[in-house]
Amino acid sequence: MERPTNTDFGHWKKRFFTIWSGQAVSMLGSRLVGFAFVWYLTSSTGSATVLAIGSLMSLLPDVIISPISGALVDRWNRKTVLIVSDVLTALVTLALAGLFAFTEVRLWQIYSVMFLRSAFGTFQWTAMLTSTSLMVPKNQLAHVSGMNQTLAGLLGILAPPLGAFLLGILPMDGILLVDVATVFVAIIPLFFFHLPQPEIDPGIKDEKGNYKKNLWQDMIEGFQFIRTLPGLLFIIITAMLINLILSPAFSLLPLLVTEYFKRGVLDLGLAESVFSIGFVVGGLVLSIWGGFKNRLITSMTFLLVMGLGVSLLGIIPRSGYYFAIAALALVGLTNPLTNGPLMAAMQARVEPQKQGRVFSIINAGASLATPIGLGIAGPLSDAVGVHIWFLAGGVVCIFAGVSNLLNKHVINLGKIPEEIQAPKNPINS
Repeated sequence: MERPTNTDFGHWKKRFFTIWSGQAVSMLGSRLVGFAFVWYLTSSTGSATVLAIGSLMSLLPDVIISPISGALVDRWNRKTVLIVSDVLTALVTLALAGLFAFTEVRLWQIYSVMFLRSAFGTFQWTAMLTSTSLMVPKNQLAHVSGMNQTLAGLLGILAPPLGAFLLGILPMDGILLVDVATVFVAIIPLFFFHLPQPEIDPGIKDEKGNYKKNLWQDMIEGFQFIRTLPGLLFIIITAMLINLILSPAFSLLPLLVTEYFKRGVLDLGLAESVFSIGFVVGGLVLSIWGGFKNRLITSMTFLLVMGLGVSLLGIIPRSGYYFAIAALALVGLTNPLTNGPLMAAMQARVEPQKQGRVFSIINAGASLATPIGLGIAGPLSDAVGVHIWFLAGGVVCIFAGVSNLLNKHVINLGKIPEEIQAPKNPINS
């Protein structure tokens, strides 16, 4: 497997952060387009069903394409995957911009572009995630995960007001062109830096350089690898259970604020802003601190604390809106401290040749539960009250955190094997 040398570790920041910065700009463009799509669908139809279908179009690729994209990323050159996926995203976005500029756009066209953008995004996400573990020293992965979580929180704060501002001065096709420009900002650094590739086992290719295994066999190998790590399978099941309850719960946050706490739109904005600010703070804490030496202890401890915060949202009385705001801040703070170390642990433990398959299977499994939960949450919340759903989500998180902390297989996954640890001071190497 191709690994950076000690000298490479000393210079990893320039390459990684130049590429990372370009991808961050592209992510901002994607968030702006996402906001613009929601605004357009809402203002032009006013239909909850239309919005739900749009959300489904963005979610489906995570479920049905991720396992395939992961297997392909493990076969292909990851730099090429990043460039091609970004270019294809730009092309379909540019095509939709042309439709907005010169003709009447139909809903199926918007849905198609949302699906395609998300599908190309699964390739881009997998290629960047698996490349990170070969560009960044192993003992710095948790810090980088913290930065990624911070970026996600910042985008959650910046994208909606920036999107609203741009929609006030640009037509819909103008917003799409802004996103196309950000895509090319992400592509340019890739032409100036080498992206390390994992070594391919020569035994899996024939004399002509063709793979002996087909794509289906590669995917099966990814599932088999997960089965060899009992703790990893337990984590995937935990993620599915949490997404089944927690993702729908936060989709119901507007109803919790307006129907349960009897507050208005400004209070809803405050709630969402406080959550995002907490998210940013948590990401910054992780990027500076890095977490406990065992990354899964960090992750599961803060999952337990996050569960306490979510549970509070389900038991706080109607008069305690500002206590709910404090609970939301706690949930936002602990979210990156839960997810960041977990991803860093997976990057350190999974062999680079298999990361595409394994990470995409984890992503698909976790995402699969979300639409199921969304289908259950609406009717059940109408029957028993939306706050009960938050209480259930908090209890699930607490149970998952405690059970994982007591599971020796899960905790062992959080240890970095000595043979893959980077030099202690990679920055000064």
